[in-house]
Amino acid sequence: MDAAKVQMHIAMYPWFGIGHISAYLHLANKLAKKGHRISFIVPKRTQSKVEHFNLYPQSITFIPITIPQVDGLPPHAETTFDATISLGTLIMTGMDRTEKDIELLLHQLKPNIILFDYTCWIPNLARSLGIKSVNYITLSMIFESYMECMEKQFKEQNTVPHELNLLNPPAGFPDPSIKLQAHEVRQLTRIVNSEFGSGVRYYERISTSTRLADAVACRSCREIEGPYADFLERSYGKPLLLSGPVIPEPHTSPLEEKWAEWLSGFKEGSVVYCAFGSECRLHQDQLKELLLGLELTGFPFLAALKAPVGFESVEAAMPKGFSERVRGRGIVYGSWVQQTLILDHPSIGCFITHCGVASLLEALVSKCQIVVLPNYIDQLLNAKMISSSIKAGVQVEKGEEDGFFTKESVCRAVKTVMDLESEIGREVRENHLKLRNLLLTKDLENSYFDSFCLKLQELVG
Repeated sequence: MDAAKVQMHIAMYPWFGIGHISAYLHLANKLAKKGHRISFIVPKRTQSKVEHFNLYPQSITFIPITIPQVDGLPPHAETTFDATISLGTLIMTGMDRTEKDIELLLHQLKPNIILFDYTCWIPNLARSLGIKSVNYITLSMIFESYMECMEKQFKEQNTVPHELNLLNPPAGFPDPSIKLQAHEVRQLTRIVNSEFGSGVRYYERISTSTRLADAVACRSCREIEGPYADFLERSYGKPLLLSGPVIPEPHTSPLEEKWAEWLSGFKEGSVVYCAFGSECRLHQDQLKELLLGLELTGFPFLAALKAPVGFESVEAAMPKGFSERVRGRGIVYGSWVQQTLILDHPSIGCFITHCGVASLLEALVSKCQIVVLPNYIDQLLNAKMISSSIKAGVQVEKGEEDGFFTKESVCRAVKTVMDLESEIGREVRENHLKLRNLLLTKDLENSYFDSFCLKLQELVG
C-alpha cells in the first residue's frame, strides 16, 4: 500500500507558547488536509484563543488539559500569553507536572505518533506505550545550530558561558560570517545556562529531547537554512525531517473593514507595518524610540504592539503629543490584528518584524520590504541570517553593549529599504523577491510536505 495514503493518528503536545501552539496548528492543518487525524492537547482555557486556527475540525480534535498550579505563577496563567517571559520556567514546570495526565491520555487515544518540543520526558513515556515520538522544533535551525556549537565549546573548554568570547561564531558553526554584539552574546549564553522548568537547564531540555526522540523534525527548508540542516543532522546522529516552511493556508475571511478602509487611503507600497508577535513587550523607553522613529520616517504607519512592561495599555505609554502629531497618518494599536491580510494589502510597503519564525516566514512571502528588530533568543540569529547571510532585509542598529536602538536607527533602516535609489535597498529587494518566488512555488512546499508525511509513515512502520 502507498505509505502516503495510509491515515495516521498523530497526537501533538507543543510548548505552551502561543507561537509554538499556532505553529503546531498550522502543521496540523496541513496533515489533516492530507487525510490524517490529529489529537491536539491544549490548556483548557487556551482552546478558545486558538480554535480559529483549526481549519479541519472534522479531523483535528482539541484535547483540553488542566495545568497544575505552580507557586509564583498567576492563577489561570497557562501560556506565555498569560504571563511575562520571565515566568516561562514556571509554565514549563506546570507542563512537566502533567506527565501522568499525558500518560493516561496517550493510553486512551492510542496515536501512532506524538509530536512535542520541550517536554523531554515524552520519548520515554511514548516508547513505554508503543508510540513513536518526534521532536518537532519550531525555532530556527540557525538558532539550534548555534546552541549546539556553544554547548560543545563550553564543555571542551570546561568554562562557564560568560567567560567565553563568542562575538565570533563558536567552532564548527556553519556560517563564520555571522557576528554577534556583546549584548547578544550575554543573552544567548544566559539562555543556554538558565533553568527552564523543574530544575532542568534549557539546553539540557533540547538535547534530551533530540537524543531520546525517535526522530527530529524542523519547520524549515534547505532553501533558507540548508547548511544548518546538514550540521544538525550530523550533530543529532539521526535523520532530520523537514516539513518545509508550512505557510499557513490562505484566509477565507476578509480584512476587517476599519483596516481595509484606512489602508486604502494611502498610495501603494507607502505604509510601514510594525508588529512584534503575541508575546513581546518592550520597555517604555524603547517603545518611545520605536514610535518616534516611525514618526521620523515621514511614512504612514500601523504599529500593532503589546503594552510595554509595567503598563496596562500601549496608549498610556506613548510619547507626549505623539498621537496629535501623527493623527491621520499613524496608528498604534494594542490588540490582535489579521497580520497576513494586512501584509497582503497593496498599501503596505515595509514590515518591521521581531523575527520570530512565523512572522519571518510571513515577511518573506509578502511583497513588502523587511526591517528586522529582534528582541529575544532565536530572533537574534534569525535577524542575522536575514540581514547578513541572505541579505533580504535590513537590521535596525543597536548599541554594542546595551542593545538599545534609537529613533534615528529605526528611521534609517526603514528609509534604506524604502528608498528606490539606495544600493543596499536594491540588493535586499532583489534577494527578497528571489526567495519569495521560490517559497511560493507550489512544487517546493508540496514536495517537502509529501516527503515529511512519507517519513512519518515509515517511522510508524
